[in-house]
Amino acid sequence: MSDTPRSAPITFTEFDSLSTEAWQERIRRDLKGADPAKLQWHTPEGLAIEPFYHREALAALGQQPTPQVRHTPNAAPNAWRNVPTLRVTATDDGHAVVNFAAKALQNGADGIHFDLDAPDRFDLGYLAANLPLGTAYLGFTVSRQPEEFTARLLEAAGGAQLQGFLRYSPGAISQPDDYAVLVHALRRCVQLTRHLPNFFTLPLNGSFFSNRGASATQELACILGLAAVYFENFISDDLDVDAATVASAMHVHVSIGPSYFMEMAKLRALRRLWATLLHAYGLPTEVASALRIHAATSSWTQTTLDPYTNMLRVTTEAMSAVLGGADSISVTPYDSLYAEPNEFSARIARNVPIILREEAHLDRVADPAAGSYFIETLTDQLAQEAWAMFQDIDAKGGFLMNRGRIMEDIRKLALEKFHGIATGEQVIVGTNRFQNPTEQFDFDPKKLLRSRHFDTTRAAYPSEVLRLATAMHFVRKELQKKSAAVVLLGADTIHFVHDLYTNMLPPDERPAANDLPPVGTLSVLFSSPDAATLMYAQEPQFREFAQFIMKLDEENAPELELEPPLLLTADLATMQDAVKHFGFKEFTVHGHTTEDVLARLQGR
Repeated sequence: MSDTPRSAPITFTEFDSLSTEAWQERIRRDLKGADPAKLQWHTPEGLAIEPFYHREALAALGQQPTPQVRHTPNAAPNAWRNVPTLRVTATDDGHAVVNFAAKALQNGADGIHFDLDAPDRFDLGYLAANLPLGTAYLGFTVSRQPEEFTARLLEAAGGAQLQGFLRYSPGAISQPDDYAVLVHALRRCVQLTRHLPNFFTLPLNGSFFSNRGASATQELACILGLAAVYFENFISDDLDVDAATVASAMHVHVSIGPSYFMEMAKLRALRRLWATLLHAYGLPTEVASALRIHAATSSWTQTTLDPYTNMLRVTTEAMSAVLGGADSISVTPYDSLYAEPNEFSARIARNVPIILREEAHLDRVADPAAGSYFIETLTDQLAQEAWAMFQDIDAKGGFLMNRGRIMEDIRKLALEKFHGIATGEQVIVGTNRFQNPTEQFDFDPKKLLRSRHFDTTRAAYPSEVLRLATAMHFVRKELQKKSAAVVLLGADTIHFVHDLYTNMLPPDERPAANDLPPVGTLSVLFSSPDAATLMYAQEPQFREFAQFIMKLDEENAPELELEPPLLLTADLATMQDAVKHFGFKEFTVHGHTTEDVLARLQGR
């Protein structure tokens, strides 16, 4: 129509342009003399976050940032796959899990990641008969014999063009011979799958580190360090394996934590660092753009306390993964820590990426974070810090030579995070803030404490084990059970209890500093029909105590694992005598009994 107004670009020329200095001056005026630097906050990565960012921040990066564009042919600009993880236990042939996977693929899942405790027992013939191996995106995590599993998978596939990944996760590797076996096995996997360009067999598992408390910087540096190890050990003229072959076989697994912008920047920094690393090996940008990143919501942040809050955590974590540019995403069901797999929680988890795609339309724009003053700056800072850490590792002999030091650094950072949770500086809703004192558990605390699969590496574990052991104690007391129990809480849990409890008291009621047990001391809770007592012991003391209570002979004693939480029960007289005989020491917060401490922590 003739009266339709012409469209015109929006320029905002009627508004004056303000510089960074002008904004800073306004902040100083509003603060009335207070130091503006106090508005900064510092991340576990050691990065200083400013209270605001201006377009001048982009100019300070030295060049206009380029979007983190991925190679996504015949797909949306920011396409990703929704790939739930399904665990197959050591005694399971996988039939029930495969049936569950088939239903998931019909109801929103784009692929399935099978985490196999016993890969040799998994029935690949049944998998091939019930899932479309030629079109479905399938991932497999195995803990042993990856080359044999790969050969069996190819035989079952019958020539189908597999899409997905193989993640070999053998656990701790401490001996040179162990690593030689790993290299041989993975090299064989690469050779077996060279005809499958979309099936990746060299894993870079950053999740292993971040789920133990590593910072984003440490996780990125470890990924680069592992990649360098692969390049140095897999390139072979004799086997016709060049750098491009190795790079194209690698795939990265990361965990996405609750720090929304940091996790987004972590994935963007990873792609930038990957291009830098491959350039050092003479590979072009096109090879770097083909990197596959599988992101899973973090187990580090999951909790058994008020578990519905896990739904909120995984939603923001999944959104960080999407906006950061992950190629596939696995959202953990909210009850995965304590419940058997079930359709309700699996459906809720599966629907999170679907909502982000079908309702929020976050797949429509390549690199949605591009151009953000804050995120671009954070991406650059993170990339520089991670690259410097990687170079330091490389200069000191590489990742394998420094693995012990790296894990010790991660352990120290995790302890700092535990301390932050205990003092309330770091909030876990439902666990150390806004707890539900009347919460009724959907699980048996006693059974969970005795479970070998209870994840003790998480941020919430010290709070959880204390709450669960305390709840169990009060139940025993109410039922007037005549037996006694000792729960191994873990190393240094008493430090956590002390910080958590004293922080809950008004400042004028806080006791003087306690003489805390030495770092590394084992903390235990002794529960009798009358009272609960916090105690501590050295590892040899507790080992002898456990052997006595469990009536283990000398032949079986070395097999005893002192992994917390360990629950031991006996009649009251035996337990009292054993605790005294093996020299356990009682710990009290000055002026407060253990019963007082536990009752307050329980919200009673």
